[in-house]
Amino acid sequence: MLGQAIGLPLTMTAFAFIGVAVTSATLLIYGQAIPNPVDLMTRFDSVIVVLFATAVIMAAQLTTNMAANVVSPSNDFSNLNPRRISYVTGGMITAVIGILMMPWKLMESMSAYIFTWLIGYSGLMGAIAGILICDYWIIRKQRLDLAALFDPRGRYSYSKGINWKAVVVLVLAVAPVVPGFLRAATTPGGQVPQPTFLDTLYIYAWFVTFALGFFMYLATAKGDK
Repeated sequence: MLGQAIGLPLTMTAFAFIGVAVTSATLLIYGQAIPNPVDLMTRFDSVIVVLFATAVIMAAQLTTNMAANVVSPSNDFSNLNPRRISYVTGGMITAVIGILMMPWKLMESMSAYIFTWLIGYSGLMGAIAGILICDYWIIRKQRLDLAALFDPRGRYSYSKGINWKAVVVLVLAVAPVVPGFLRAATTPGGQVPQPTFLDTLYIYAWFVTFALGFFMYLATAKGDK
């Protein structure tokens, strides 16, 4: 907890500052804002600078993007059926889904990327975080039966391995922000000109779904241990 509290705010602030500072510099130097480092590389004439930037981007792909975006879903797919889905197979499934999602479409417009993809994604993450935090910190008070975690018939197996209370709460927590997501997804640029109340809920999707997921799960699973 101490490492996260000290490390994340400082590094994330530094990353954000570098992104804003470099993009602002490109506006002064080239007359247009260039937020994409790959596009910025094409403006340099020095071979040494281009090679160094390429090496940095490759290192970032291997050390950051792989760890953040591939390791977790690979484990998730493998855990669905460890006997049939290995970690490598889970990684291949992740890669295929990543292509089918057409990320180049998501990045066509920064506004659409923020209001359609990031906020929509945050709505799901907020609900999941609310349920997990409530279950572990409030209901179980940070106490888990280690042996039961690996017992197919243990207390954590629920109904054939599915905690339907959590699933229902997840759906109900996300439901209020779905209309706003649909409006953003069908609006050019993703940003609705005159937002309604439902659009406002969507803008704060993470906080809305987190609160709903937390308190609804607390109410439905209060007796669980």
